[in-house]
Amino acid sequence: MLTKFETKSNRVKGLSFHSKRPWILASLHSGVIQLWDYRMGTLIDRFDEHDGPVRGVHFHKSQPLFVSGGDDYKIKVWNYKLHRCLFTLLGHLDYIRTVQFHHDNPWIVSASDDQTIRIWNWQSRTCISVLTGHNHYVMCASFHPKEDLVVSASLDQTVRVWDIGALKKKSGSPPDDMFRLTQMNTDLFGGVDAVVKYVLEGHDRGVNWAAFHPTLPLIVSGADDRQVKLWRMNDTKAWEVDTLRGHMNNVSCVMFHAKQDIIVSNSEDKSIRVWDVTRRTGVQTFRREHDRFWILAAHPEMNLLAAGHDSGMIVFKLERERPAFALSGDSLFYVKDRFLRYYEFSTQKDAQVTPIRRPGSTSLNQSPRTLSYSPTENAVLICSDLEGGSYELYTIPKDSIGKGDTVQDARRGVGGSAVFVARNRFAVLDRSNNQVLVKNLKNEVVKKGILPIICDAIFYAGTGNLLCRAEDRVVIFDLQQRLVLGDLQTPFIKYVVWSNDMESVALLSKHAIIIASKKLVHQCTLHETIRVKSGAWDDNGVFIYTTLNHIKYCLPNGDSGIVRTLDVPIYITKVSGNTIFCLDRDGKSRAIVIDATEYIFKLSLLKKKYDNVMSMIRSSQLCGQAVIAYLQQKGFPEVALHFVKDERTRFNLALESGNIQIAVASATAIDEKDYWYRLGVEALRQGNAGIVEYAYQRTKNFERLSFLYLITGNMEKLSKMLKIAEVKNDVMGQFHNALYLGDVRERIKILENVGHLPLAYITASVHGLQDVAEGIAAKLGDNVPSLPEGKVPSLLIPPTPVMCGGDWPLLRVIKGIFEGGLESRAHDVEEDEAVEGNWGEDLEMVDPDSLQNGDVTAILEDGEVAEENEEDGGWDLEDLELPPEAETPKASANARSSVFVAPTPGMPVSQIWSQRSSLAAEHAAAGNFDTAMRLLNRQLGIKNFAPLRSLFLDLHNGSHSYLRAFSSSPVISLAIERGWNESASPNVRGPPALVFNFSQLDEKLRAGYKATTTGKFNDALRLFLGILHTIPLIVVESRREVDEVKELIIIVKEYVLGLKMELKRRELRDDPVRQQELAAYFTHCNLQAAHLRLALQNAMTVCFKAKNLATAATFARRLLETNPTLENQAKQARQVLQAAERNLTDAAELNYDFRNPFVTCGATYVPIYRGQKDVSCSYCTARFVPDQEGQICNICELAVIGADASGLMCSPAQIR
Repeated sequence: MLTKFETKSNRVKGLSFHSKRPWILASLHSGVIQLWDYRMGTLIDRFDEHDGPVRGVHFHKSQPLFVSGGDDYKIKVWNYKLHRCLFTLLGHLDYIRTVQFHHDNPWIVSASDDQTIRIWNWQSRTCISVLTGHNHYVMCASFHPKEDLVVSASLDQTVRVWDIGALKKKSGSPPDDMFRLTQMNTDLFGGVDAVVKYVLEGHDRGVNWAAFHPTLPLIVSGADDRQVKLWRMNDTKAWEVDTLRGHMNNVSCVMFHAKQDIIVSNSEDKSIRVWDVTRRTGVQTFRREHDRFWILAAHPEMNLLAAGHDSGMIVFKLERERPAFALSGDSLFYVKDRFLRYYEFSTQKDAQVTPIRRPGSTSLNQSPRTLSYSPTENAVLICSDLEGGSYELYTIPKDSIGKGDTVQDARRGVGGSAVFVARNRFAVLDRSNNQVLVKNLKNEVVKKGILPIICDAIFYAGTGNLLCRAEDRVVIFDLQQRLVLGDLQTPFIKYVVWSNDMESVALLSKHAIIIASKKLVHQCTLHETIRVKSGAWDDNGVFIYTTLNHIKYCLPNGDSGIVRTLDVPIYITKVSGNTIFCLDRDGKSRAIVIDATEYIFKLSLLKKKYDNVMSMIRSSQLCGQAVIAYLQQKGFPEVALHFVKDERTRFNLALESGNIQIAVASATAIDEKDYWYRLGVEALRQGNAGIVEYAYQRTKNFERLSFLYLITGNMEKLSKMLKIAEVKNDVMGQFHNALYLGDVRERIKILENVGHLPLAYITASVHGLQDVAEGIAAKLGDNVPSLPEGKVPSLLIPPTPVMCGGDWPLLRVIKGIFEGGLESRAHDVEEDEAVEGNWGEDLEMVDPDSLQNGDVTAILEDGEVAEENEEDGGWDLEDLELPPEAETPKASANARSSVFVAPTPGMPVSQIWSQRSSLAAEHAAAGNFDTAMRLLNRQLGIKNFAPLRSLFLDLHNGSHSYLRAFSSSPVISLAIERGWNESASPNVRGPPALVFNFSQLDEKLRAGYKATTTGKFNDALRLFLGILHTIPLIVVESRREVDEVKELIIIVKEYVLGLKMELKRRELRDDPVRQQELAAYFTHCNLQAAHLRLALQNAMTVCFKAKNLATAATFARRLLETNPTLENQAKQARQVLQAAERNLTDAAELNYDFRNPFVTCGATYVPIYRGQKDVSCSYCTARFVPDQEGQICNICELAVIGADASGLMCSPAQIR
């Protein structure tokens, strides 16, 4: 049983499949009717107008209707498109058990606990017949799929078959008056519309269900006596054929399978049983733990069943429908109806090869699952689930293809899966021992090999290689060398499809497709909401695949799209050009022609085959929002322009691709303020002053116009702007324009006119216009403002423009492939054809040089922009009568157009650095702090990045230099490369220069040693921690240096641990025992000899003072063993030894055993003796007691204790 969909809900009493859409109706005991999409697994709608349980529900075959009947005695007819109940049919006097539409007539049949069956006309909304005769509840009633019969089952222990032929005649149009009279009589005195044809007696208890066979004259029934009975009928009588026993409780529902000779029944014993009609035996049983089954439904056209139980329903299939097949060059071998068949793609010839044996057992799902073919030996391996997995090997004589009647003797064997791995060798999976057996064509084991992972299936992966599948990954295993060639984490893989050149593989799981290389290097993953069914590679390296309802494509970069929709699922076998060859669920070979334009177009863009793109744009019907959006997203707005007719979209695309001409034309057509403004912004960015001016004029944006004239140095137009401001009485505008012009007298005049006399006086005085100043002073009288003493005034004079007049110089570049190509047609295309082409209306191209910016004052007078005069005439061109042989040479394409596209910016250096490196230091130098932190986390388990912040910033700043060009332009940043010299190629980027190097750390280490010797422990600790913090951001060149760096970590870690313990000891004034312990542990750090002596002397002194003479003596002995060079150290040690030998005792017991080797925990400072459990820091390797796991390391202050990490990466040599 293959479950396709499952729901959790209240008890399901009624089910009905839609004939065309993937929908199922479920009516619940709670009174709700649910509409599910079983393919997507979503609830589409719910209908809840019934009061009480709804026991029956049924979809109409062709109309958007369904009918339901419930315990509220109502039959409701619903329209699922309108989401409402259309009408209610009343008449039954008790619960309604089942309802069903007739396949042809507008009838509904209903069965009820009122002991009647009613037939209703849903068009006239009346009851047209009441079938009486049962003397207990009628549990179900249904129409015969072809004949005028109804079958019903009742708790009176009978099944009745009713003839409703008379009803059909009655509902037809009456042919004459005589018939009309008899019709009237029957209406008045009650006629017989439906008569009982047979009463089937044989059940000992009430019958719950009865159903017709779709084609044969058979009936099946199920009852409370736990039996399923099979009945046969002819024109005159019906009789019992057989009884199927096995259910342990009441049989709720039973039906014939439409496609196979089987009966499916379910029961309150919590099981679904499948019976063989011909053998009359049970084939299979499916059980649920806690839920009784109540109802079954079969899909009218597909191999799907549904069953309703106490807590929901399941949609399921009894058998797989995917035919087993194998591809070989131009031919296909596949299995259909117990025959091995052969199909040739080129001739589309289909032939039978050989019968394959039927399985001995009667259980379902024993059909072949996979097929493997060896073309040289003409041998076929067929695998099935028989006996828990087995295979059969057939060797086909060359001449027998097409005859296909001789039964081949197959060599058989047991194995999870079997595939050919060489010409005459095949591999069989032995799951119990997780090994693979390589066999020859005589079915003899040649070789055995243990598999690298516990796997449940094997697939072909090239000669001598196997692709092994586990639950969550796949590996490629070389059988000869017994090596793993590739490993990839994946969801559970169902099918494996190799490309024709065996360079790429598609791994198909239930809802995903993973594309990988032949070594299983991941390329892309696609996720589908609907189940993936099959796939094949086309000749261009595009993967074409099918889901339940679409054919789709996947490009090498992971972009995907729909090729076409499907009515029924298919299994692709081969893709050749525009033809998809496939097998359908009936095992028939089909060829489907598809339109591959879209994905070939996208592939050409991806592979930069721009000539293909060009020809496709010209010839094909590719267009639509999706293609435009795709081109825009992939950075080809100039190509998208050629698909678009809508002016607004054209405008946006033109701006994006920097095509000012088209943008101007579109803005003119749209003529809205916002568009002109955006055009002005883009033109300004390109330095096209003419267009900027035109755009500002169209929007009457005088302030911006004035400023534009100022920066382009157009004084003449600026003075006109001043006049415009005067006419408009815009004082602020006047003042600004006067300021831009540097016209002091005009400014003074404006200030005087608006009454700002003090400001006017100061302006005149500062600019040295004494005569004017005196005139204003006379007007001011006593209120003349005093100028500040001792200050030199600076004059408000406008700056010199960067460029006077014209546009900014643009970089002259070669036209983009699309620009030049799309404007100048290919040589073989006639010029006048180009005009006729289907490109919409011609553009009104506005040439920026010819824009009439004329007299700006005209804008004011007309209130509109001065339009160019449109002449009525057009071009007066007459045909010249030229002699036929004089051919006019065509101008070269590039000479015609002077539009240049700005070059596309190259990849930023920081991006190149990041892409090429997996060293954290180089990512930090590139400014990619995020990826640098991720790398450090992965490599060293670092989680606390606060100490590294300043180092990251130093690295980034140190790898760039900054240049100022001129005042109005931004600062230019330049990348500094490591190891650059003048002979280096300008196109090849070196790695970034780094401010930290290994030699600096050496100096720091020496400084740390010195500080330790002089007893400046805080300074020493700061220096050693600095080294630990810098090492993750160091890059060295050779492997030897990498070892030195790792050695340095260990040295520094020991010093940090020792110094931290010593500083802690000095804080503990009132705990002499702990002081002695810490001093003792310090002597077990791996220090330089001089420092070790100092530590031993220190520990000896501390213990001696605390009267721990025995312990002090051990330190004295160890000190003397180091041969101290300082005489006072040796002397002191001897004195302590002499004093201790008189009284070898300890005043206090210490947690310290010098005989037992130990390391000190970096957090709690307690000894961890050999054999005790510990955890270590993933970076500095300091050791800790187990309960510190997951904390930040106390020694390096960076990494997490016990984290998984791959190890320090500090050299490109490690990556190579």
